[in-house]
Amino acid sequence: MNVVVPAPVSIIKVLGVADDELLPRLAEAGLTFTADEARRVADLLGRDPTVVEANIFNTMWSEHCSYKSSRKVLGEYLPTEGVGVVLGPGEDAGIVRLATVNGKSYCIAIAHESHNHPSQVVPNEGAATGIGGIVRDVYCMGADVIGVLDPLRFGDPTGKNAERTKEIVHGVVEGIWQYGNALGVPNLGGDVYFDSSFDENCLVNVVALGLVVEDEIIRSRIPVEARDTDYDVILVGKPTDPSGFGGATFASRVLDEERALDDKYAVQVPDPFLKRMLAVATRDVLKLARDKGVAIGFKDLGAGGIACATSELGAAAGLGVRIDLSKVIVAEDDLKPEVIACSETQERYSFVVPRELSPEVLRIYNEVFDLPEICHGSGASVIGEVIQEARFILEHEGAVVCDARTEEITAGICYVRESRPREFTPKECVLPDGLDARGVLLKVLGAVNVASREHIYRHYDSEVKGSTVVRPGEADAGVIAPIPGVGVGVAVACDGNPFYGAVDSYQAGAVAVAESVRNVAAVGAHPIALTDCLNFGNPEVPEVVHDFVEAVRGIGDAARGIGLKDSGEPIPVVPGNVSFYNQSSGGSAVLPSPIVCCVGRLVDVSRHLTMGLKAGGNSIYLLGRRTAKLGASALLRTVGGDQVAPVPEVDFDDERRMMVAVTDIAESGLAASCHDISDGGVAVALAEMVLSSPEDDPVGARVSVQRLSAAETGASGAASGTTHDLELLFSEAGGYLLEVAIGHEERLLNILEDRGVWYSRIGTTVAGGGLSFTETADRDFSLSAKELARPWTDGATEVMR
Repeated sequence: MNVVVPAPVSIIKVLGVADDELLPRLAEAGLTFTADEARRVADLLGRDPTVVEANIFNTMWSEHCSYKSSRKVLGEYLPTEGVGVVLGPGEDAGIVRLATVNGKSYCIAIAHESHNHPSQVVPNEGAATGIGGIVRDVYCMGADVIGVLDPLRFGDPTGKNAERTKEIVHGVVEGIWQYGNALGVPNLGGDVYFDSSFDENCLVNVVALGLVVEDEIIRSRIPVEARDTDYDVILVGKPTDPSGFGGATFASRVLDEERALDDKYAVQVPDPFLKRMLAVATRDVLKLARDKGVAIGFKDLGAGGIACATSELGAAAGLGVRIDLSKVIVAEDDLKPEVIACSETQERYSFVVPRELSPEVLRIYNEVFDLPEICHGSGASVIGEVIQEARFILEHEGAVVCDARTEEITAGICYVRESRPREFTPKECVLPDGLDARGVLLKVLGAVNVASREHIYRHYDSEVKGSTVVRPGEADAGVIAPIPGVGVGVAVACDGNPFYGAVDSYQAGAVAVAESVRNVAAVGAHPIALTDCLNFGNPEVPEVVHDFVEAVRGIGDAARGIGLKDSGEPIPVVPGNVSFYNQSSGGSAVLPSPIVCCVGRLVDVSRHLTMGLKAGGNSIYLLGRRTAKLGASALLRTVGGDQVAPVPEVDFDDERRMMVAVTDIAESGLAASCHDISDGGVAVALAEMVLSSPEDDPVGARVSVQRLSAAETGASGAASGTTHDLELLFSEAGGYLLEVAIGHEERLLNILEDRGVWYSRIGTTVAGGGLSFTETADRDFSLSAKELARPWTDGATEVMR
């Protein structure tokens, strides 16, 4: 008879230890606790923690997992509920209703995360595993993933760190396309900005969408049935290895370039082919559970690995789990129990299923899909069981290495951080003398933050699955028709101008919402949900906290002020993410960067709009007043000027009126094309509409600059104090440009009048391409399509060489 002799259990001595001795001891153990946090763990346990417990609490109480500096702020300002919300924040993904078809309620599951630090250190793997993780979050809700997006922020490609920036851009883009394309999920868009504040901290945000029938949603919790029936815990996927160990805490500290080599081991290793096979096999497992009518729990293994996933499954249900780490299949011998518990090895899931179902689940993964042969050591195995007492118990080689209440692990801690405004005063915007509007437009079109992003998105497969209707570059949002044989469409767009954050964080949050809403409205969709990813510096710096609070307040106010089209309720923010510590050890923080994703519904996807002009002889209408405020604009960044000049303020009532009117117009089939106004203002928006017209039958535009400030509606008032052609042409105040056939103008104007929208008929389309401006204050000018295309096409090419 073999007798298992329990291994000795290592502890971290905390109780009765002074700070000057405790802090070095914690650092030596690789723990990022403060001394007070370590003592709090010991107090909760009533003893010194084991090494495994210390690592688990260190992970679960990190900023990345616990939201300890942001939780109260998010709860205070963001609307998260609504009639269409099925699941708000709190699980792996949020879920909103899309449409009911033949008695089935189809829903969109959406998740939004960041993978910033890993992508700075190891760009390819960091970005790839970011896509992998966000896709798993959506799969775990029982959804079929239908699209991904990737908002990106990189350093200055012309600055002192230009070569490193270009390496990061190449690595990140390669990681995204290599993983996403192999996985077979279409890339539907994103946005890209460059600035020196991102030299040492790039931002790689990722979004995934899935389609799920409402009554087939899987929850990230142990089912209530486990109170009466024995349930097993099953681990599925790659064998556990040390990769990603400490990843959550790595993402919760200031990035130190000198530690970059060590930090590589906190980055996970992707395997998109295995992920694809796991997804197919998992569909069979979910179908098995549905067919047998049994409830299961399902969760992705991300930050914190086995410890995080299984403790959260238990805590969400008020139940406990007992895990035997010795039963976890590992890729290396002699892995320490804390590594097995907290490693963030990619391509892994955890299930909780009735015990009688476990053999069939194992058979599907291990025999039907033969995972052990596809990837050595991969597969499914029972590693534990559900227990009635709400405790989290881990065993290793016969010894108990963790025993704590589940809610104590998962509840985390909460701080109210000191907040203080940054010391700066917005300055009056004074444009340099002697600027030539024609030359300025060419320079702005060629600026790296305005020029075409085709050199990036052409690497991505946007049409796999066959449901894509509008691809990146064709319109302001990506559009898909996800329900086979049904005309309902989904539009999605991500936005967030970091240069607003440098001036006014409240407006940065508000404009991220407003522009993302405009982008989905410009293709004909009305918003049904928002997500956010909030990227900021060190939350222990009071000025960073103030910027964060103001940005969240701006997002919440915009979501409420613009609202849903049909009800006027706030647009709900269903999932979200906070990424702090985007700051180098030298003290340089990224520009405050709230990034918002908007999901919209098209009632009839065949009525979608794109930005390219369609035919000569049509009218061009401007919606939305211009303003003299040019702070954070592409114009000032290009021609020189004070970047801390006041930014345009978002008028929520105007944004709502325009969104409602534009979607009414699209649904009625009254517009030929539509484009929102943002970076570069009306001038750049017009140029993009011209350049997006058909290559074999190009269409141009002739526009009166004087008409950019002339109101033609009951929503009275001219442009807000604009006196300069450049202000009218390059103001980035929100708005839309519409191309309208003459026969449709009367009905269109009725809608604009009824909705109280400020508008002006500013010109006409012309056959043959090109862009002409008349009735200028100085002299009229024209640009051929070839002249427009050269800077716009080549402006960002150098970054991708």
